[in-house]
Amino acid sequence: MTSRERILAALNHRQPDRVPVDVGTQASQFCSPETFDELYAPYYRRLTGWIHAHTGWRTFKHSCGAVEPLITRFITAGFDVLNPVQCSAAGMEPRMLKQRYGDRLTFWGGGFVFNAVHNVQATTPVENIVAMIDAVKEFNA
Repeated sequence: MTSRERILAALNHRQPDRVPVDVGTQASQFCSPETFDELYAPYYRRLTGWIHAHTGWRTFKHSCGAVEPLITRFITAGFDVLNPVQCSAAGMEPRMLKQRYGDRLTFWGGGFVFNAVHNVQATTPVENIVAMIDAVKEFNA
């Protein structure tokens, strides 16, 4: 069985899968845009193309760091979502990213300024979330 056949067989089980390849650092990317085009993009296009053709899923690219120079490539590789938006990394200002790419890509993260992590954890009691929002309204007025 080829690698591609193993991936397709695994995807047929109808559970969300993730193939993590993090390409960012605080200051730049691990690879040039040209290297991404050569080594990663063809694989991603096959994978995301199959997912979009055979499921109702959205495709999710996780990469921390300063990945703004690669975002157009993530989009053309077929990704629907980028996570996280690491605001502390170079060039990852949420407002600019949303203006530049928001019509083609959903950004997951970077918006919870009052939160210590990228998202609210699933086990967080609803009362804690309400209290947090109330505190933001009270002290951020």
